[in-house]
Amino acid sequence: MLFTKINIGVSLLVLGGLYLSNPNTFTSSENEYFSITQQQTPLQTSIVRGKEVYTDFCMQCHLATGKGNGTSFPPLDGSDWLKKKRIESIHAVKYGQKGEITVNQKKFNTMMPPMGLSNEEIADVMNYIMNSWSNKNPKMVTVQEVASIKP
Repeated sequence: MLFTKINIGVSLLVLGGLYLSNPNTFTSSENEYFSITQQQTPLQTSIVRGKEVYTDFCMQCHLATGKGNGTSFPPLDGSDWLKKKRIESIHAVKYGQKGEITVNQKKFNTMMPPMGLSNEEIADVMNYIMNSWSNKNPKMVTVQEVASIKP
């Protein structure tokens, strides 16, 4: 009985190894996934992490679409403030935002509290925001850049 269980276990391991070692056993979409994940740039990796931070800390106000609610919370999608005021944007995520700002020619004056994020989390969420929806910014926000921004 024990000998049979060992033989079955070894057979399954061998078959599993053959399955995994044969590239034709994966579908084309699975091959694309493995290819893409192995070739991610540092910016792409940061964006993936930033999406998690955004979901946990930002989505409640700025929404999954990044469009805000139009009255209290400004849009991040297509935001001219985000594009033109990089340092101020990073500062707002790092230390919070209070006082009036103008985004896409509309005034907003709701306080955004500091979220207590690490410099890496701030860089990641900024990279996510700056490269999501209609936003495209290939210049990566780095941890060093975030660390250099003071109150």
